[in-house]
Amino acid sequence: MANTKLILLLLHILFLSTSSLAQVSHSHSNAHPFQNEQAEAEEEEEKVPFVGVNIGTDVANLPPASEIVAFLQTQKITHIRVYDANTEILKALSGTKIRVIISIPNNQLLAIGSSNTTAASWIGRNVVAFYPQTLITGISVGDEVLTTVPSSGPLLLPAMQSLYSALVASNLHQQIKISTPHAASIILDPFPPSQAFFNQTFSSVILPLLQFLSKTESPLMMNLYPYYVYMENKGVVPLDNALFKPVTPNKEMVDPNTLLHYTNVLDAMIDAAYFSMRILNVTDVVVLVTETGWPSKGDSKEPYATKDNADTYNSNLIRHVFDRSGTPLHPETTSSVFIYELFNEDLRSPPVSEANWGLFYANTTAAYLLHVSGIGSFMANDTTNQTYCIAMEGFDTKTLQAALDWACGPGRANCSEIQPGESCYQPNNVKGHASYAFDSYFQKEEKAAGTCDFNGVAMITTTDPSHGSCIFPGSKKVSNETKEVVNSTQSSNAGEKLRFRATFSSIKTNVVNNILHILLAAYLPTLLLVLL
Repeated sequence: MANTKLILLLLHILFLSTSSLAQVSHSHSNAHPFQNEQAEAEEEEEKVPFVGVNIGTDVANLPPASEIVAFLQTQKITHIRVYDANTEILKALSGTKIRVIISIPNNQLLAIGSSNTTAASWIGRNVVAFYPQTLITGISVGDEVLTTVPSSGPLLLPAMQSLYSALVASNLHQQIKISTPHAASIILDPFPPSQAFFNQTFSSVILPLLQFLSKTESPLMMNLYPYYVYMENKGVVPLDNALFKPVTPNKEMVDPNTLLHYTNVLDAMIDAAYFSMRILNVTDVVVLVTETGWPSKGDSKEPYATKDNADTYNSNLIRHVFDRSGTPLHPETTSSVFIYELFNEDLRSPPVSEANWGLFYANTTAAYLLHVSGIGSFMANDTTNQTYCIAMEGFDTKTLQAALDWACGPGRANCSEIQPGESCYQPNNVKGHASYAFDSYFQKEEKAAGTCDFNGVAMITTTDPSHGSCIFPGSKKVSNETKEVVNSTQSSNAGEKLRFRATFSSIKTNVVNNILHILLAAYLPTLLLVLL
């Protein structure tokens, strides 16, 4: 009886050993060794300077929120700022990797600043209800309050403190930062930057506000426009410096106190903010540029609001941020920026430039062409790539027909596909045929400046006008045959993965069996001795 118990005990030990090995093998096969690396990469990505866009809504035909978000994804725009906390846009952003700063309009400051309950309710309704599915990263409280509604200045800090307390209660104060955007005019004597200081009229608000930003590790939000600096200082500030154009050493702006050299106006404006904070003994708050840009059209008094200048400024701005060269004062710190703005706001009051700050029209066609290929992730598909030339709306058939005749005749565009029976004959109307012919000419001329005009009846679009079996000349679409090959290759790869998994599983089983055999060999002599 004792022998039998001993044998059972040894067999039990053997079973536990082999089961344990099998479990270890199984757990290793299900491990994800790259999860930690991915989390670290995402955390590191948040520290990298970015270029985002502001989205204003004074637009006659603003696309639905879902279409705006789809367009942002197409354009590889990963950071946006909105001027309210629109429920529809926050819903549409859910599940995307687009990060958003939401805003509290100036007219809500009194209610939020005077009631912790109201602030908590606002956070619950506009933040907690959406986070983390929607990546809310910040709240901008008011907009240029000190310079546009100075009487509301004393409300700023209480409002920010109430909102912060509500974030703390929801344990979101580390992920979501609170600040308020300021106009550049709160800083006096901005050049040379080393002599800049905050307007002392706002001293009672500015210092405690900066201390709050320091304590909560939040940025100083600044709306900085080299366009206005240039317009107000023509003859003093060279246009090339305002546009980020390369300048010769003799055109660099030199701060006589620090001997720091400034090649562009924006860096000087950012450093003016840093020097102004330094005077108040605040040295650990970074500058976030919440608005900057250049208008693409203006009236007779705004001759520098042109498409060429807007392209130059914004393209060079994007390049400057992704170069991560910082400023002369802080080369180690590159400010992130939000371009003003995504769409032209055609409902804005005069001057003309007010309605022409957008990168795109509301129908998502490019207002002008940015040159950003190879710069970074922002708009990586470059609006100078994948652009098409089509007929504009609102022109009569006779005018369009004349332009179509020229394109297919003297312009030598390939118009074979719009002949009867061909793939782009339908819809059989002048506008459809003209669009195809215009694009054929535009692509033939390698999208050279002025080749999409046709006496003002054509426009450039980044939306592919191809439809059905009609593929426009500028389309980058992959043919069905290529798609089939790609799908076939993907299926083959999937099969290889399955075979690899099966093989690996077989190898794993064999390893466990071999270990089992080794253990049996080790324990068997003992068992036999007991039995004998």
